[in-house]
Amino acid sequence: MSLVGKKFPSIAVDAISEMGDNLKINIFEEAVNNNKKVLLFWYPKDFTFVCPTELHAFQAALPEFEKRNTIVIGASCDTNEVHFAWLNTPKNNGGIEGVTYPILADTNRNLSNILGILDIDSTEYSEETDSVIIEGSNVTYRATYLIDETGKIFHESVNDMPLGRNVNEYLRMVDAYTHIQTKGEVCPANWEAGKEAMSADRISTAEYLSAN
Repeated sequence: MSLVGKKFPSIAVDAISEMGDNLKINIFEEAVNNNKKVLLFWYPKDFTFVCPTELHAFQAALPEFEKRNTIVIGASCDTNEVHFAWLNTPKNNGGIEGVTYPILADTNRNLSNILGILDIDSTEYSEETDSVIIEGSNVTYRATYLIDETGKIFHESVNDMPLGRNVNEYLRMVDAYTHIQTKGEVCPANWEAGKEAMSADRISTAEYLSAN
C-alpha cells in the first residue's frame, strides 16, 4: 500500500552518528521541527556489495541536498555496533568511512514493518513452538522516502536488492516538489530545475505539448 500523501509514521528509532554517538531519531519530527525536507533511504545490509556504493553516492551529493534544505538519513536493520564498524572501514576495503549523515538501526523492525518494506516471502504459525516462522531474509528492500516540511511523504520508491539507485533523480524530485510549493505550478515529464513548468489546466497542457 502506497504511503504517498500520508504523514510519515511518528516513531523514534535507534541510530548512530558518524562519531559513534547513539541516537534516537524520529523522521517525522526531524522534518517538522527543523522545517526541512528529509530523504530517508533504506538498504538491505551493512558489509555487502551494492550498499556501500549507494551510501557513498548519497554522501557525495550531500552538499546538494543541504542546498535544498533537505536532511539525508540512511537506514537498515543492522545494529549501531555494526554500523559503526562499517563507518570505520576504509572505502578501499568496502567500507563507508567518510559518510557523515546518521544511519538508523531498526533492529526491532518496528518502522520497516510499518512501511511494509521487509523481504518476507511468507509467515507460518508453528503450534509446536508457539511462534511465527518467517520465510525470506527479513531485511529491507532499497526503499526511499521523501518527506516534506509538514511530515508528509511526497515520494516513495522501492528497488529490489540488486538494483542501485540514481541519486540525481532524488535531487530532481526535491527540485520539482519545491517548485510546486513555491510557484504553484505542476512539473511535466523529465522536468528539471530551470525548465518550463505548467499550470494545472487543459490550456497550459496543450501549450506545453505544442512547444515541446
